[in-house]
Amino acid sequence: MTKLGEYLAQKSVNKSDVARKTGISKSRLSELTLKESAQLRVDELYKIALAIDVKPCDLLEYVCREITI
Repeated sequence: MTKLGEYLAQKSVNKSDVARKTGISKSRLSELTLKESAQLRVDELYKIALAIDVKPCDLLEYVCREITI
C-alpha cells in the first residue's frame, strides 16, 4: 500500500466517492493507493485533497513525509 493508500484508509475514505468527485478513474485511484511505482501527479493530489475536504498541503506532507534533502 502506498502512503496515499494509508492516508485514505486512516480517514475511511470511499474511493468510489473520490473518483466521482474528482473525475479520476477508479482504476487510477486503485493504482495510486496500491502500487508503489505509481506516480501521483500534483493535480491528482490536489483534486483528492479537495474531494476529501483536507488541505492539499496536509496531504502532500503526509505522502512525502519520508523525503529528505
